[in-house]
Amino acid sequence: MADTPERRSDEERRRTGGRSAAPDAWGIVTAYEDAFGAWAEVPRSTRDALVRAMDGDPAAAGPPPVDAVLVVRTGESVDVPGAVEVRLEDGTVRPLDGAVPGDLPAGYHDLVVDGDEEPRRLIVSPGRCHLPDDLVAWGWSVQLYAARSADSWGIGDLADLRHLAMWSADIGAGTMLINPLDAVTPVAPRETSPYYPTSRRFLDPLYLRIDEIPGVARLEDFEQLCAAGRALTDDQPIDRDRIAQHKLAVLERVWSEVDGAGDDPAFHAFVEERSDALTEFATFCTLAEHHGSGWRSWPAEHRHPASEAVASFAKEHADRIRFHCWLQWLCDEQLRYAGAPLALLGDLPIGADPDGADAWAWQDVLATGVSVGAPPDELGPQGQNWTLPAFVPWKLQAARYEPFIDTVRAALRHVGGLRIDHVLGLFRMFWIPPGGTAADGAYVKMPTDDLFDILALESQRARAFVVGEDLGTVPEGVREELDARDVLRYQVWWFEEDPIEAWSTKALASVSTHDLPTVAGVWTGKDARMLESLGHEPDDDWHAQLRTRIVAATGLDPDASAAEAIVALHRHLASAPNQLVLAQLDDAVGTPHRPNVPGTDRSVRAENWSLPLPVRIEDLPGHPTVTALATAMSHGRASRVTPTGDATR
Repeated sequence: MADTPERRSDEERRRTGGRSAAPDAWGIVTAYEDAFGAWAEVPRSTRDALVRAMDGDPAAAGPPPVDAVLVVRTGESVDVPGAVEVRLEDGTVRPLDGAVPGDLPAGYHDLVVDGDEEPRRLIVSPGRCHLPDDLVAWGWSVQLYAARSADSWGIGDLADLRHLAMWSADIGAGTMLINPLDAVTPVAPRETSPYYPTSRRFLDPLYLRIDEIPGVARLEDFEQLCAAGRALTDDQPIDRDRIAQHKLAVLERVWSEVDGAGDDPAFHAFVEERSDALTEFATFCTLAEHHGSGWRSWPAEHRHPASEAVASFAKEHADRIRFHCWLQWLCDEQLRYAGAPLALLGDLPIGADPDGADAWAWQDVLATGVSVGAPPDELGPQGQNWTLPAFVPWKLQAARYEPFIDTVRAALRHVGGLRIDHVLGLFRMFWIPPGGTAADGAYVKMPTDDLFDILALESQRARAFVVGEDLGTVPEGVREELDARDVLRYQVWWFEEDPIEAWSTKALASVSTHDLPTVAGVWTGKDARMLESLGHEPDDDWHAQLRTRIVAATGLDPDASAAEAIVALHRHLASAPNQLVLAQLDDAVGTPHRPNVPGTDRSVRAENWSLPLPVRIEDLPGHPTVTALATAMSHGRASRVTPTGDATR
């Protein structure tokens, strides 16, 4: 969900894009350079509306002072007047004399300051994310829902992911980027976009492989249930509502009919580990089922998780809440097994549904009525409104960064790497005021240093690398900060104009993304015709330029087949100096359809995020284009490693 990238060279964007005025005391950037190179002044009315959305007074000098948390780097000594002791994570207590010493271990500690009612959270960070020096790999980019097998129940699931990972590792892949698997609100109709979850901390049970659930085979009609589930795999596009209805009905029967379904010691340990957050999420799911809608339209007594009415509801519906906790344990277990063969690359959306579980849990930290998006640019003259809520920076700090920590930690669970969608959101977020449009918005500065320090700490603890999707109009200093933090940036061949040998080592490279044309779509012209059929004005010149560039880069005959173009372009991409190179599975099987067409109304194109791959995953090993592409990628990556096993630089 990046700002729509302009078709200017990367160097030009770096040179001219992203300049802005200093933020005011509220963090609001009062002027910035827009995508057209013009200086945009933020109206006073917008600034005041955003301050009010923060629960602030526009006439005040700034937000109230916050001293709930202190973030430092390992080895850094900081004076803190009144600091008397630090309580380390391991229970050790060390006396202090007005300063935080530089020999504290990385982690989350409590800092006791004389005069404070509560200890401050002291976060000691290594400052840089986990990034192995010898990380040189290729992998697939996979929309899991689309990767169906003969055993799928209508949608690609976590067992399909495990089989994909095992096969990919066998043919030389080292990673696999998967779409966000985050939960959606359990009421119909289900949201199709994986970038609009109810929670970024929990998983969607829709991805469960039901016939691998402990105890399910003890159901009387198990074989019939499996047959009915597998029959859903004939649906095109994918019908999430039908699939969810069938899977949930079977899961409910296992929970209620199979003795000991919730008695596994591993389940009890999981509930204890995820503790209050899991119970709160399960309570939200149960309330959503009860009320049949998002929380903002619930009865007033249920709109806040801390209310007495919610506590009473939880007692009355304890079994259903436990059931939703059990679903999360099943998801967690299946994801853990799926990620064993290689380094899964998870995907963290920029936000969550304002009517969903995370927004309900953290409503006190969110800006009232604000939505985040992107300002008008060349490809989106009206701007973009993603209808996602925004954290108030000073409130996030007052919450001891708990929402951000929980989100990142959950996203890093059982993966070897994490792609952060719209990483620019760690620097600044484009806020659209209540009732306004993207043209009325303004950037709000985020506590960048603190957020990156937390990201680095969680990345090191998970031993997982981080990729920051930095497409779009990039503010000055962003790419330098990513590099300094050992966060890989993103390079997409459709937009990069520099020769491939000049690309960045510390970056992930791909031909396209889920929002952009596939190689077959460009080569055959079908992408432009598809846009035209949807009422979009296709950029025929751009598509023609892409074809010309493919021919120039690969030496391919202009009359070559789409399959030949796909393999040739990925062979070229594999020679890039980037540490990671990805091929979309959509490209490998030659589909001309994008997974998603941005800016398309759901009623116009219901296929967004819902088109299955035309090839079942058990047939991928015998697919000639898939095999040729994988061979080209493996050979290209092998040439990037020296005899000692080190990545070439």
